[in-house]
Amino acid sequence: MTLAILCSGQGLQHPDMFALTANVPEADSLFKHASKLLGGRDPRDIVKTETYECLHQNRISQILCVLQALAAATALGNKVAGRVVIAGYSVGELAAWGVADIMSMADTLDLVARRAEVMDQSTNPGDGLLFVRGLSRETMDNLCADHHVDIAIVNPGDAFVLGGSRAALESLGLAAKSLRAKNVVEVPVEVASHTVRLTRASEKFRRSLSHIRLHFPPNADLRILSGIDGSPVIQAEAGLDKLAAQLSQTVLWTDCLQGCIEAGANAFLELGPGAALSDMVAGAYQGVSTRGLEDFKTLEGAGAWLAIHASA
Repeated sequence: MTLAILCSGQGLQHPDMFALTANVPEADSLFKHASKLLGGRDPRDIVKTETYECLHQNRISQILCVLQALAAATALGNKVAGRVVIAGYSVGELAAWGVADIMSMADTLDLVARRAEVMDQSTNPGDGLLFVRGLSRETMDNLCADHHVDIAIVNPGDAFVLGGSRAALESLGLAAKSLRAKNVVEVPVEVASHTVRLTRASEKFRRSLSHIRLHFPPNADLRILSGIDGSPVIQAEAGLDKLAAQLSQTVLWTDCLQGCIEAGANAFLELGPGAALSDMVAGAYQGVSTRGLEDFKTLEGAGAWLAIHASA
């Protein structure tokens, strides 16, 4: 059997996001390293005490989300066995490289902080993201052209994340509602991620990636997918090019999930925070077992599920 590991993006940070990983001794060094990137504050305390607005600031949220994926992978350890394919959503793609042990987890955390910094440096005040569900890709392309907005992420089920100025997104949202879109929701992200507005961020981040020591190729039983096309990373440099380009190009998440299926995945585990990606899988593919780590009350419960669904 093949297990797909999904690394979550920003948006669902919450006070209990480290419930299963906070007290795992093997992950303690990760929390300590992250605290250095967060002004000396322990991320386990930050999520419990800070406001919603703080937890959704770009740099803090990216660090927290990647930390959760890395801590979860460390906590699960050898419970993840057999053939594995890994895909990450937005900043989760960087987490996927750390989970795959292609780069060290400490380097991964340093890079996510750098990623957020170059994004903030390159963004325009008032930029953001908007979620729209229920209109065709052709209709969305036309709306985006009319309102000077870009498609940032393509999700299953005619669901799209759009990036641009808040004013343009608000105008597009009204137009989408008039066309009977099922959902139009502002995304709590302060940058127009995965759009041409962040071209300079891609260039800066690629230079940062050039200084990282890689362990490539990964384990023979492991496959990692690129977010901008859903294809396996075959060559390290080409993979790094795509990892940087992802900041300013559309993420084809639908293709990533299909890539997992084509790799033989019949069980999906989302590392969190949240279970949005697991829910997408459940909606798009019948007969596939999919869970979010937060669905389990204990790591032992998650391990038991893995033993049944993914280790044979």
